[in-house]
Amino acid sequence: MAFHNDLLNRYTVKFLILSLLIAAAGLLGFTSPAADLPATSPGTVPSNASSVPASGRTMTREDAEAFLDGLVPLQIQREGIAGAVIAVVKDGAVLLAKGYGYADVEKKQPVSPEATLFRPGSISKLFTWTALMQLFEQGRIDLDKDVNSYLDFRIPAFEGKPITLRNLMTHTPGFEEAVKLLFVEEADTLYPLDVYVTRHLPARIFPPGTTPAYSNYGVALAGYIVQRISGEPFCQYADRHIFKPLKMNRTTFEQPVPGRRRGPQAIFHCCNQAGS
Repeated sequence: MAFHNDLLNRYTVKFLILSLLIAAAGLLGFTSPAADLPATSPGTVPSNASSVPASGRTMTREDAEAFLDGLVPLQIQREGIAGAVIAVVKDGAVLLAKGYGYADVEKKQPVSPEATLFRPGSISKLFTWTALMQLFEQGRIDLDKDVNSYLDFRIPAFEGKPITLRNLMTHTPGFEEAVKLLFVEEADTLYPLDVYVTRHLPARIFPPGTTPAYSNYGVALAGYIVQRISGEPFCQYADRHIFKPLKMNRTTFEQPVPGRRRGPQAIFHCCNQAGS
């Protein structure tokens, strides 16, 4: 699937994910200071062991915000990142959602956790897999069946092995990866999904199921299968069966972003090695 030129660059996305993981690790490990625990000799059990909390004190919004405020601004400055939104979820509810940096560097427009739209890049693949698994749970697809069973064009077997949906989901279909047409600058150069997958079949370099090799085309093909089996355009399927039930009312696969979901978007930003 192609994106416009305001796409966050892939290094930014990777770093944001890393920041989230670091934050999660630090926050989940939040405990009371060691000085609060009773001193014991090695190999002994404290007499009041039952009263020692197993997981430390409860994390609060203030804890999360203090941790992130001490981490994210420094990382943004060091790595030349324009901006980010971070959400911390605890017990099924949003504990903290906060924006850092700028949605538009040139205009000095700050990131808003409520309003700024980001293009999440390959995180969107998780929604494609969710759509496939919904169809699987309904008994409408078989993860280990030749994908040609679900297509209106044919992908030849390679070294005697057909591609399965399980291969697509584990990045083992054996396609050569290509970046041509992965990103486009203008909306009128976007291919419809059916046109893209039929006209741009990549070269086959590995037998299916043998070698992990990241495949953007493989995910586009999976999205096309969702479209064919469900009878709904993929974008509409995701809206109706994933985003709407989750109340993700400002999330969409549609491009350009439709007016009902349009808002301030994080503008493409690229830094030099000095981070400016």
